[in-house]
Amino acid sequence: MATNAEETTVGNYFVANYPPFSFWRPEQVPLAGQVLDREAAPETPLGLYVHIPFCRKRCDFCYFRVYTDKDAAAVRRYLDAVVAEVAMYAQRPALRGRKPLFVYFGGGTPSYLSAEQLRYLFDGLQEHLSWDAAAEIAFECEPGTLQEKKIRTLRELGVTRLSLGVENFDPDILALNNRAHRAKEIYAAYATAREVGFPQINVDLIAGMVGETEANWQDCIAKVKELAPEAITLYQMEIPFNTTVYQRMKDGGERVAPVADWATKRRWVDEGFRELEGAGYVVGSAYTAAKPNTRFLYRDELWRGADMLGLGVASFSHIGGGHFQNEDNFEPYLQAVEGGGLPIHRALELSADEQLIREFVLQLKLGRIETSYFSDKFGVDVHQRFREPLAQLESDGVLSATNDTLELSRDGLLNVDRLLPYFFLDVHRDARYA
Repeated sequence: MATNAEETTVGNYFVANYPPFSFWRPEQVPLAGQVLDREAAPETPLGLYVHIPFCRKRCDFCYFRVYTDKDAAAVRRYLDAVVAEVAMYAQRPALRGRKPLFVYFGGGTPSYLSAEQLRYLFDGLQEHLSWDAAAEIAFECEPGTLQEKKIRTLRELGVTRLSLGVENFDPDILALNNRAHRAKEIYAAYATAREVGFPQINVDLIAGMVGETEANWQDCIAKVKELAPEAITLYQMEIPFNTTVYQRMKDGGERVAPVADWATKRRWVDEGFRELEGAGYVVGSAYTAAKPNTRFLYRDELWRGADMLGLGVASFSHIGGGHFQNEDNFEPYLQAVEGGGLPIHRALELSADEQLIREFVLQLKLGRIETSYFSDKFGVDVHQRFREPLAQLESDGVLSATNDTLELSRDGLLNVDRLLPYFFLDVHRDARYA
């Protein structure tokens, strides 16, 4: 098992999609148009992702497309562009007449927007793509932006899953990592969200932030247990290339990041999971623990092949067996939409085998796969299709297989993003991911 490089060095290891983004090409953008002009399979669910790229501060470990320098006029121009973008998509055969099963507002910081801006955005989007039948509307938040009026507005707008980017409860560690919020804001926002009555609240924590200690991590787990949200996400800190931490490493000629090594981060997440299991939570993926019967449609449906339309700068879509991603800089994105065209920057049409691999590796993050799903949907016996990597992982003791299931051990689950490339096509296995 290739998990012996324990120092945290620069690079992406988290697998968010397949094939890797580095294989998506500008010259394949016309394929996105062909995909959009095909009628959708009637049984395929649709999701909507809306990227809000604004933040009060850029966290040192952030690698997303975010902006901290936009004034109110720029924000309004962006919201207008997102609404104009969905209006164009809603007329294409692949999307015409469909209603999203799930909606996800991500960032950046969606809660950066004011209550008035949120109403404007929600109303504008639904004028063209109604989500009145959606079973889940998820919304990411930075606790320090959640004043009471905004929290109440989000609930009135129908948000069902409020995700709080807490990351850590210690004010010194939050400051050291350039987080905008502080601990007292976490508790104030959470209390109001509980009072308002969101059906589901999620809290994010990151194991191994700069300055993290054994005692601090244990304290974070104790505090999140006291809050008792419906779901808790535990990430292991990584240092992608486009982060402030990496820039400091590069300037100083350093190779090893100033954060805990992988063995320590895996142990911390494992300890956190075990504490949460003792409190009645169920570990449902490599990153999540939730109270029984708590669902996360954005994850579960997307990983099972749902279509998803992504709106906004740098967002990506998966529709009809094709990937495509928007312009990844602010002004080019706006100019494309304002010019009356879709802002697609690069695309990739997947083969049937790549679609199979994509769903297989993403579902493996859940820790357990039903093999009948793949034989029913793809007509493929995954035991045979992935015979060699499955045999290797069984030999390493991180996976057990029966005729009906493939199941990762806890160690395998904590290492899953390092194991997934075993199942990639050869051309994708050693390439840069992003």
